[in-house]
Amino acid sequence: MAFINKSAKEIQVKIVYYGPGRCGKTTNLLYVNQKMNAKFMGKMISIDTRGDKTLFFDFLPLSLGAIRGFNIRVQLYTVPGQVLYNESRKMVLKGVDGVVFVADSMEVQKESNKESLQNLRENLADDNLDLDELPLVIQFNKRDLAGSVIPVLSEEDMDKDLNSLLKTPVPYVSASALQGGGIFDTLREISKITIKSVHHKLVS
Repeated sequence: MAFINKSAKEIQVKIVYYGPGRCGKTTNLLYVNQKMNAKFMGKMISIDTRGDKTLFFDFLPLSLGAIRGFNIRVQLYTVPGQVLYNESRKMVLKGVDGVVFVADSMEVQKESNKESLQNLRENLADDNLDLDELPLVIQFNKRDLAGSVIPVLSEEDMDKDLNSLLKTPVPYVSASALQGGGIFDTLREISKITIKSVHHKLVS
């Protein structure tokens, strides 16, 4: 839930990058951190386990304009992809305002993508949040592998697999977190949807 700091005239919204292990969640934030003007960002905090798998979260606040005189500050988080860290996922999701679901385009990750999206639904429900009512964008990551020797799912198949698990289809963005393609498109889309949702709640 968005945090309003009246003394600082600031509204903080929380966006979480969610998805199966090694799908590219942390790589998304690292790319944003490297390419965005430093004056718009706070310090990124990363806690990793062996194998460079995110254990807790990455934290990257971004300033994005104002609503009714209040500056908007977006805080970006990732969750650990490994199932054994599910309690950490739940902790990171607390107070979430919007979600980027990062899906892995490799064929071998087809079921992991669907299982992770279902896990997201369940973890949100534990905090009395409904996935179908939350701002959500799906990112089809690793599209740079298309045409390589690694079998890759088509965008059509991924759209069908994942949006079929939702009551209402949500936007998707094709991306390559390693090369940077689609990373800022994803961030712009989820920021737009999330800020619109927060604004609606504030004025209603």
